[in-house]
Amino acid sequence: MMIKIFLVEDEIAIRKGIKNSIDWEKEGYEFVGEAGDGELAYPMILKMKPDILITDIKMPFMDGLQLSKLVRKELPATKILILSGYDEFEYAKEAIKLQVAEYLLKPISSAKLLDVLAQVKEVIRQEQEEKELIKKYREDMKENRELEKERFLNQIITQNLSLAQILETGESLGMDLSAPLYNILLLKITENGGKQETYAEIESALDTLSGVFSFRRGVDEWLFLLTADDAEKMERRIESCRKTVRQITEKTDPPVEYFGALGNPVERLREIKNSLKEAEKKFAFQYLKKWNQILEIPVRDVGSSENPQTEKNENEELLISSVQVDKLNHKIIENFIHTGLRREVSNFVDDYFMSLGEKSVQSLMFRQYVAMDFYLAAVAFLERLGFSSKELVERCGDLKEMEQVIQTIEQTKEYIKKVLDATLECRESVSRKRYSDLLKEAVSYIEHHYEEEDISLNQVAASVNISPSHFSTIFSKEMGETFIEYLTNVRMERAKQLLRSSTMKTAEIAYAVGYKDAHYFSYLFKKVQKCTPREFRTQV
Repeated sequence: MMIKIFLVEDEIAIRKGIKNSIDWEKEGYEFVGEAGDGELAYPMILKMKPDILITDIKMPFMDGLQLSKLVRKELPATKILILSGYDEFEYAKEAIKLQVAEYLLKPISSAKLLDVLAQVKEVIRQEQEEKELIKKYREDMKENRELEKERFLNQIITQNLSLAQILETGESLGMDLSAPLYNILLLKITENGGKQETYAEIESALDTLSGVFSFRRGVDEWLFLLTADDAEKMERRIESCRKTVRQITEKTDPPVEYFGALGNPVERLREIKNSLKEAEKKFAFQYLKKWNQILEIPVRDVGSSENPQTEKNENEELLISSVQVDKLNHKIIENFIHTGLRREVSNFVDDYFMSLGEKSVQSLMFRQYVAMDFYLAAVAFLERLGFSSKELVERCGDLKEMEQVIQTIEQTKEYIKKVLDATLECRESVSRKRYSDLLKEAVSYIEHHYEEEDISLNQVAASVNISPSHFSTIFSKEMGETFIEYLTNVRMERAKQLLRSSTMKTAEIAYAVGYKDAHYFSYLFKKVQKCTPREFRTQV
């Protein structure tokens, strides 16, 4: 590691003496520049970005202390050595304030200077090593960060944090959430062979847009929190998101489809939940409308533009011949039962009825037809899962009782919501059983391969035949910790056993539990156990 040196000294003889009396390259340094005063030196220092600045304290135009203040502000990592012919307390006190690495009195020999430089070089090496360890740790814990963001979003929505706490937590996660205007964008993409790459590309591209912050919701869905200074800038932000998503999805082969929905703009963070509620209403139209669009119009207009409403007395029964039966689509119902979420049930049913048209749903006969369509689709699905139709009868009653619960439009909607919720609950119970078996396999794989340095979430996900993003979501939800947290804990428990019951060196133990870098192992161990491996071994 070559350390860059810059020298500032107004006395030419001293400057040349220091520069020429040391074989810098041989000693592991790169002499990158020199100047006779601080004014000349400062722009050169900003350009060269030296690791160590050696400067005289008394110089014309700009002295060493003034220069040090400027350098400390712009290049805080640069170490400063001050040379002075004055052994005065005031100078030394000011140098301490500036966190100067060394305050050296002139004249100074080459040997003495090299000794001091070697000490400073070691400090720089340790700081750089620490930075690399922290960088690697953050990369390893990226999955944890996504979980922290998910929890943070829930706290914003449920209003469990004060405004000050929201802003502070957001800042710790790299989000500046202080803004006059907010909005929510929900986004989902379809399955295909290149989905994982597209998913990552979309997330990365939107994350780089100013004022756009991403949160994952499940396996293939995002929530983006948009911030802006005013309505015009919010519109530009939305258009940037729309354009970015369209460009990425269109270039994939085969093309990936997307569906998005926007909430209403709000002025306060505590009103974000209202924006989300509106976005979720529109988002439920993913089961009813064409994809490759981001819905922005108000929910009350989404269905009405295609289904003109006719004023009609609510008590007047309609002839079935006047009803828009062609609006019924059994595939929409089947699709929701297969892929919908329980939190989407209410909005889906409301949107489905809106799409049928007000005139149609006023008919009792038509509502009975619709309710029966949902009921029979649910029974068929549950039977394919291995359930008896009795499951649905116990929760929602049988067909004979249907007429009693569809007397009004609202009753019909509530009945269908009950049928769907019961069906999806049964579907989830099957998934939990499958996930339980899957996680047992994954845990077993980790137990048998934790000592391999290259073990990864992708590798473990492949061993149980599901996508990495799906595996990550399932693992964190069911295990209560992320994959990397679980793997790290398994490795640390084994390391503790070896520290207590073997004579192996720390580096050997690191290698035995999956870390080729012993420094990184020690860093992680201290992070998790609050003590070094050596301290742990000596504990009684």
